Amino acid sequence: MTTGKELASRELTLRSVVLGALLTVVFTAANVYLGLRIGLTFATSIPAAVISMAVLRLLPGATIKENNIVQTIASAAGTLSAIVFVLPGLIMVGWWSGFPYWQSVSVIAIGGILGVMYSVPLRRALVSGSDLPYPEGVAAAEVLKVGAGEGGAEENRRGLAAVVLGSVLSVVYPLLGKLKLVAEGAKTIIPVGAGGTSLSAGLSLALLGVGHLVGLAVGLSMLVGIVISFGALLPLYTATGAPAGTDLADFIGDVFVHKIRFIGVGTISLAAVWTLLKVIGPIVRGIAAAIAADRTRKGGGMGSLDLTERDLPIGIVGGTIALLMVPIAILLSGFATGGPVSATGIGVAVLYVLIAGVIIASVCGYMAGLIGASNSPVSGIGILAVLGISLILVALFGRSGGGSDTKALVAFALFVTSIVFGVATISNDNLQDLKTGQLVGATPWRQQVALILGVIFGALVIPPILSLLNSTFGFQGAPGLLPNGGKDALAAPQAALISAIAQGVLGGNLDWSLIGLGAAIGAVVIVIDEILRKTGKGSLPPLAVGMGMYLPMAVTAVVVIGAITGHVYNTWAARQPRAEFAERMGVLTATGLIVGDGLFNIAYAGAVGATNNADILAITSESAWTTPVGIVVFVGFIAFGYRRMVRAAQG
Repeated sequence: MTTGKELASRELTLRSVVLGALLTVVFTAANVYLGLRIGLTFATSIPAAVISMAVLRLLPGATIKENNIVQTIASAAGTLSAIVFVLPGLIMVGWWSGFPYWQSVSVIAIGGILGVMYSVPLRRALVSGSDLPYPEGVAAAEVLKVGAGEGGAEENRRGLAAVVLGSVLSVVYPLLGKLKLVAEGAKTIIPVGAGGTSLSAGLSLALLGVGHLVGLAVGLSMLVGIVISFGALLPLYTATGAPAGTDLADFIGDVFVHKIRFIGVGTISLAAVWTLLKVIGPIVRGIAAAIAADRTRKGGGMGSLDLTERDLPIGIVGGTIALLMVPIAILLSGFATGGPVSATGIGVAVLYVLIAGVIIASVCGYMAGLIGASNSPVSGIGILAVLGISLILVALFGRSGGGSDTKALVAFALFVTSIVFGVATISNDNLQDLKTGQLVGATPWRQQVALILGVIFGALVIPPILSLLNSTFGFQGAPGLLPNGGKDALAAPQAALISAIAQGVLGGNLDWSLIGLGAAIGAVVIVIDEILRKTGKGSLPPLAVGMGMYLPMAVTAVVVIGAITGHVYNTWAARQPRAEFAERMGVLTATGLIVGDGLFNIAYAGAVGATNNADILAITSESAWTTPVGIVVFVGFIAFGYRRMVRAAQG
């Protein structure tokens, strides 16, 4: 029989930590870029598990628990990259010009470690003592079990090959684009009366991969959002015609940025809050029932608990939470130096983080168990968090209506929200990973240590990536001259949304009529979605509709195409003898498309930053034929990628 000591030696091992750290760099870089570009991130548990099994199988004595540690570390760091939904807001409001390294690392790490600690006491209540489905945690466990069983080596080999194939394809196409041999996007203006609208599509395989992963319902909902913004609102708001001396294309672009996107903000805000309100009741009932059941079941105390039921000691958990309040207070004091926030305000903010963290960990943990970490409306948590601290600051310091004091208060609200959001992202992921661990017989406290390591690795990696992307591309809406004239500026949609809410509450300078119109549209979408769900005729996720309204069509159009092609592939996969494996090949290839594109753009950003030349790779100049050639090559890449998926699935 294998002893507990032998199990320990094959679980949280040096090689599992090193491999997890290496995957952290890859997946976190890709997720940071994707989150800034489109406002979505992808789940890294299953791809990390597949790669881990393929790599560790080459080493002696590899175990399923080691692979679980690898996916836990990579998953935690990949999830933590969602901090880009808040932190770039400090650039957008003009408070930061870059990302101070140690200050950024501290905010990300403290928020993430708090997320781990807050959710440790919830494991028995929401994982081992609950019947919540945890869809992604169960899926990751099944992948690990398959890899450990018969035929696992061949499946792992094909899975790793699928990730590599997707990565290569998504590196080659943007490389051709930077060489100026093909276009990186296509766009046209369509006049409508005196005004008009635009049609565009970014030729990005990463966006195609995103569509494949999010599924048909989300893809079609984004299409509805596109139709609302570009088919109805944009022609309506440009109907007066472009001002004298203004190009129609520039006028349409300006209206989209300053009017249509804020209507989308209203839709997203209402949809996020509605999604959270829907699960508050089940959250309260579920936690209360699970804790009561756990108290009845536990009985014998920690000493009688099996190895697979041992968490980090509650004394360490509570002590760590209390201890972290000190660096939080120091960070907030340093950030607020010279501004209107007093010592009282800092103390209230620390108390806000402490109390909000408990609530957020419970909410996010339950949501992850109910609908999965990827589908949880974490952006809604960000909205509520910034709204809460902004209202507190208004109550303490009033609303000045503008000026340096308002700017400082907005920045302070975003800084506090960044810490709280770190708690949200990690607690959203933590219990999902612990569910995977429960199903493969892992030791909870070792997995919780791995989660902390993942947070630290992610915190060290994220700020330099943010700084690199800021200096190379910049963020839409940020003050001052952006790199390359702002042509390639990243949308960072959630950061822009959360910043706009903070500015609106504290400065009173938001056009609430546009927000109200968006909220009204969101209310209609919510009603339609509820009707569809209750009649069993599908769904219309309101958040996805709002994203389709808010994001440029250049970003969303290919996501819709990816959702449709992914649905066609999954329909085919469901008819195969090994349906789950066939579908997994699609997921892994799509993941590779995202990873390759993200890594290429990180490398390209480094080259541009070093040379200050955005066309460093160009060997020719753009011409009339680059767009049609680009479309043909892009479609060819898609056909080739899906054909290889089919062949890999068939074996």
